[in-house]
Amino acid sequence: MQPQFERLTDDQWKVIKLFLNHQRKRKHDLREIINAILWITRTGCQWRNLDKSYPPWESVYYYFGKWGKDGTWELICQSLNMVERIQLDREPTPSLGLVDSQSVKLSPMIFESRGVDGNKKINGRKRQVLVDVLGRLWKVKVHAAHQHDSPEGVGLLDDMPEHFPRLKKIMADKSYRGTFAQAVEKIGLVFEVPQRADGAIGFVVEAKRWVVERTFAWLNFFRRVVVDYERTPQSAQSFLLLANISMVIWRINWSGL
Repeated sequence: MQPQFERLTDDQWKVIKLFLNHQRKRKHDLREIINAILWITRTGCQWRNLDKSYPPWESVYYYFGKWGKDGTWELICQSLNMVERIQLDREPTPSLGLVDSQSVKLSPMIFESRGVDGNKKINGRKRQVLVDVLGRLWKVKVHAAHQHDSPEGVGLLDDMPEHFPRLKKIMADKSYRGTFAQAVEKIGLVFEVPQRADGAIGFVVEAKRWVVERTFAWLNFFRRVVVDYERTPQSAQSFLLLANISMVIWRINWSGL
């Protein structure tokens, strides 16, 4: 990941535009629309204060919402994850999925999907993620913080057999026992809760699952997602995917494509 925001290079844009309807003539350059959205993701700027070097914020916001609703962000995110994995001599899709949740504060005056996480004492929303062993986001779901991990996490499993043909096991902590674990086994996968070593006292790094915690730490580099500023969970999910896109896009060797 770059220490500060940089616009897309020509090689990066050649790949990103394949996911967009870029053939017809438009008033605003889609490349600059994408650059503006990635800039907001990194800096945390308000839409109305978008830098004047980019297209008008209303146009940028329109495409941000459109591509979130039609699944474009998720498609780009997963496709870039595959490219990175291939360049690291891995199979395109993971065989092991790691699931965890994180509660974050929600901006004041926003009431949709708001709740209080009694354990973390956080008034806001909870984000659930599914990552691979590299820590890359593959699926995300955002909901009110008071809702339990297990039943709400089932949404991460939508279209799982279709998009993750190699997936064999999902690891998560004990809060995912019950509804989530049953849903995992129903689609033919193994659900596993890492076990602490006998006699272990205090904080213990859990095998594999520490990767998810590192992913949450990486998200702190993107000010738009450190606190949830979004009026809808859909927008919050889009920004999480965009944070992952921003990280992976600078990890790929574009000259090798």
